[in-house]
Amino acid sequence: MTRPDPSLPLPDADAQAHSARVVAHVREELVRSGGFIPLVRYIELVLYAPSLGYYVAGARKLGPAGDFVTAPELSTLYGAALARQLQQILSFATDSEIIELGAGRGTLATSILGALAEGSASPSRYRILELSPELRAMQRATLAAVHGTTEVEWLDRLPATIRGVVVLNEVLDAIPPHVVSRRGRAWYERGVTWRDGSLAIDERPLADARVQALAEARFPPHIDYESEINPAAEALVATIMQRVVSGGLLVVDYGFPRHEYYHPDRHEGTLVGHYRHRVHADPLLWPGLSDLTAHVDFTAVANAGKRAGGRVAGFATQASFLIGCGILDLLAATGAPDSADYLRSAAAVQRLLSPSEMGELFKALFLTRGIDCPLLAVTDMSQRL
Repeated sequence: MTRPDPSLPLPDADAQAHSARVVAHVREELVRSGGFIPLVRYIELVLYAPSLGYYVAGARKLGPAGDFVTAPELSTLYGAALARQLQQILSFATDSEIIELGAGRGTLATSILGALAEGSASPSRYRILELSPELRAMQRATLAAVHGTTEVEWLDRLPATIRGVVVLNEVLDAIPPHVVSRRGRAWYERGVTWRDGSLAIDERPLADARVQALAEARFPPHIDYESEINPAAEALVATIMQRVVSGGLLVVDYGFPRHEYYHPDRHEGTLVGHYRHRVHADPLLWPGLSDLTAHVDFTAVANAGKRAGGRVAGFATQASFLIGCGILDLLAATGAPDSADYLRSAAAVQRLLSPSEMGELFKALFLTRGIDCPLLAVTDMSQRL
């Protein structure tokens, strides 16, 4: 294996062997598909193929020894702040639930349940929909230490009806997108082929009329342009909101409203890889060992929720949202300003709020149905969607 950037650590022998198995699996798919698969299919394979994909195999992904750190892993104050928003929703019904998709190691669930229990506002059920057997086992171990009256349940699919709130914390960015390019008046879909003994990026004329129609409506006119279109993420949001009888959907992720996402200067899209806390631009780098993500088009997500019967109850930067949820008050309660606990928590909160870290790039979108409950944010940016 080679590395395009010498700063990237080289995988060990076992990791390289696993990546080779993933490459072989992709090559089998290429043979079945006539030598080309779209990037949306390639990403699906390298992230989610049973026993092989990045999210379902055994490699450590979260934390200092993994590839990235999520907001809940930085500080329990993140989950405690979110709990204040969730408490507002849960107050509308006595029999209400929280459903979290893609719960990582269970850190966010632990923080939320602990904070709600302290406020005597625990939900009737906390339900986790998790596809990864490895992460599901981690979640069970993490949540085993949580004491309280809330029943924790693992789901294989979304329930038919939802009364309460669904939490998507850094989930939509991991849903594989189509990568589409326009040159002149011709439309192409980026994909993967096998060339000179290895995987290679290629393209074919775009055959999906639905994806082309979405790209035509969103790409800036009159220039050559490449970016992502993610109907699967929009479909997930629509499905959730169709099933919400009374409650809401809270989405926290990195991304932009549409006019910023498809800005003329962002003409190479947002698809990147994450490996050992470094970002790279090569989707073919060490398949199965590198996370692949794209930013979220929050306008598309909001519109999908509205078409499914929901309403936008707020849209804000993560910093505005967390401050509105009282994270600075929670920080002040950790101890004296010169104490070790306070200083450690303050450093994490700085990362969560700072414009140069997660505070501006990450956004919070709140969709509701059957209730009137605003997003707890200092400044609502819904008009920018």
